[in-house]
Amino acid sequence: MDDHGRQEATGRRALSGTLARGGLVDITTTGRRTGEPRRIEIALHVVDGRRYISGMPSLRRRSWLANLEAQPRFILHVRDGAGADLAATARIIDTEVERRAVIPAIARAWARTDVDEMVLHSPLIEVAVEGVGPGA
Repeated sequence: MDDHGRQEATGRRALSGTLARGGLVDITTTGRRTGEPRRIEIALHVVDGRRYISGMPSLRRRSWLANLEAQPRFILHVRDGAGADLAATARIIDTEVERRAVIPAIARAWARTDVDEMVLHSPLIEVAVEGVGPGA
């Protein structure tokens, strides 16, 4: 295998690792009023083999979440390895039962103890990556 082939293999492993374990990523949403791309850095979490994005509790609705509510398709930018821009779709999770099943794991990852506050006021979406199954 030449150097280019080794770099590609390393990049694929890093991409696979981020999608399987989570980590810092960027997302680009479509602005709900402007239609312009909006890119932010955010944490991707993997809980029971599924991918989620959340945030700190706040009474204020996040722009990225409002954008995804208006247009659930977005780009997930994985920076590890060679990087990748992946088509993804968001599913906003707003039922308390489902939020209580996911948020405790995210709270542990952030060393937070305010799970009830997070359940009530943290944004939460499930991320489906086009062409990539859960846990892959």
